[in-house]
Amino acid sequence: MADPVKVKRRLAAIFAADVEGYSRLMGADEVATLDALTARREILDGQIATHGGRIANTAGDSVLAEFGSAVDAVRCAMEAQDALAKANSTLPESHHINFRMGVHVGDVMIRVGDMFGDGVNIAARLQTLAKAGGLCISGVTYDQVRKILPLQFTDLGAQNVKNIEEPIRAYEVMARGEPASSALKDVSSPGDRKPLALPDKPSIAVLPFQNMSGDPEQDYFADGMVEDIITGLSRSKSLFVIARNSSFTYKGKAVDIKQVGRELGIRYVMEGSVRKAGNRVRITGQLVDAETGSHIWADRYDSTLEDIFDLQDRVTTSVIGAIAPQLERAEIVRAQRKPTESLQAYDYYLRALASFYRFTPEANIEALKLTRTANNLDPDYAAPFALGATCYVQRWGFGWNIGDAEDENEARRLMRRALELGKDDPLVLALAGQALGLFIGEVQEGAALLARAISLDPNLASARFWNGYVQLYLGDTDAAIEQFQIGLRMSPLDPRIFLAQNGMAAAHFSAGRYEDGSLWVKIAVQQNPNFVAAHHTLMACHAMAGRVEEARQAWAVARQIDPTQRLSTVLKERYRLRRSKDIIQRYAEAFRIAGMPE
Repeated sequence: MADPVKVKRRLAAIFAADVEGYSRLMGADEVATLDALTARREILDGQIATHGGRIANTAGDSVLAEFGSAVDAVRCAMEAQDALAKANSTLPESHHINFRMGVHVGDVMIRVGDMFGDGVNIAARLQTLAKAGGLCISGVTYDQVRKILPLQFTDLGAQNVKNIEEPIRAYEVMARGEPASSALKDVSSPGDRKPLALPDKPSIAVLPFQNMSGDPEQDYFADGMVEDIITGLSRSKSLFVIARNSSFTYKGKAVDIKQVGRELGIRYVMEGSVRKAGNRVRITGQLVDAETGSHIWADRYDSTLEDIFDLQDRVTTSVIGAIAPQLERAEIVRAQRKPTESLQAYDYYLRALASFYRFTPEANIEALKLTRTANNLDPDYAAPFALGATCYVQRWGFGWNIGDAEDENEARRLMRRALELGKDDPLVLALAGQALGLFIGEVQEGAALLARAISLDPNLASARFWNGYVQLYLGDTDAAIEQFQIGLRMSPLDPRIFLAQNGMAAAHFSAGRYEDGSLWVKIAVQQNPNFVAAHHTLMACHAMAGRVEEARQAWAVARQIDPTQRLSTVLKERYRLRRSKDIIQRYAEAFRIAGMPE
């Protein structure tokens, strides 16, 4: 039996609906209204179930449901309104049952199946702003669906609503000249829970390969093989390739290929295994159509370690050829790259990469040491130099080190060397752009390097994330939001997704949209509670919105993470590169309101 007092929290897309003029209809004819409402509820409940929602609360004429994604919730609302309109079309206008609907993405509390909390209240208030037969969504919902669903959005501005302290940014949603069911038919098929529309070119995710070597210590080698195959595939501009960090969320799990396709919004999935024994390597791979589950291609490759890069090239070329035979041979050739002559250096680089992705101070130190070993073994191998510089950026970004002049100088030295060796390598360019633009302070050059990385590899999600921050530093809020959104689509399950979510929040803060900013950064804090920069953004949004107590609570959490923080050092270390003095002053004012000492 469920514990009636146990409360769980989670992030959800909240759908709220009620009947416009319900009391008037009941006053006119109770029996007919109840019969009509019962019939309409069958339609609405069916749509909620079809789109993967869960009905949480009902009371009279109102319905409250939760969805796993904003896309599912909005799609459900629009298609439900179409179906309800058709039901009304055969009745006199005086007997129409018209629902108003609202959708918001936020934190909710669940108790015995029912939902409570600010997220629910905001969705309910948005519903009251909607027209009869219409839908109104929040700003954070709009950010998540506007480039995915082919709908028309009208900005209603910041709305003051009952029992919500600060204004809510609201958008009216309409179909573009055709019923929503027709406009959305290509986004998902009935019964599918697919929050992401398929890209307009062949799309693929490469899942982590199984390590068949019998030695768990060889996991890094199997992971490295997959990472290099992803890198090779992503260089083809004719493909849409899911980023490594989203693909690797499936590591160690039994997966349903069709579900993977729905969750990542892609057409093809590649899976396989790596067996390393002595000097021999065997890679097996298979390519599956995620929609039908049918196998398109499968093969086995045997090689010696000396030929490992040729082996990767063969796998990459086979996958590209299997997915899109029409691709130009030049695109396949672009995917072929032999990064180093030293297999030992490559092995140390893979070990460093595995440590880097653990995101802890200890693993960061280990990763830096391993990159230095790789650099000593092959001084002409660009990737370890770039990764070494990025280790300094990571320790600064997570607050593990203050980022002093010594760290900056060493990061600059490593990055300059990486650029000398890998001036046409998109990953090297992206890492260099991140280090120069966000850490070292050469923002314009960082932006140029990131632009070139994206030009060479449009599928490099990390380049989009870092470019979003660089655009934010340059003061172009719209460009920043666009880059974050593209990166989030390319890597929707990325373990570092909190970086993009915090970036979205910071962009909204810069634009003066503090409510939207606080909603985005709350998601980021939930993803990584130890990311101090997100707590800073949360403090700032709360403070400038007038929620002083919540700002002080956010500061209390940030202070627990790093008790040494002071206003002067935080502004110098983290906000010095922003071009807008007005925004820096707003952060300073907000931090003072929150209680950060000078």
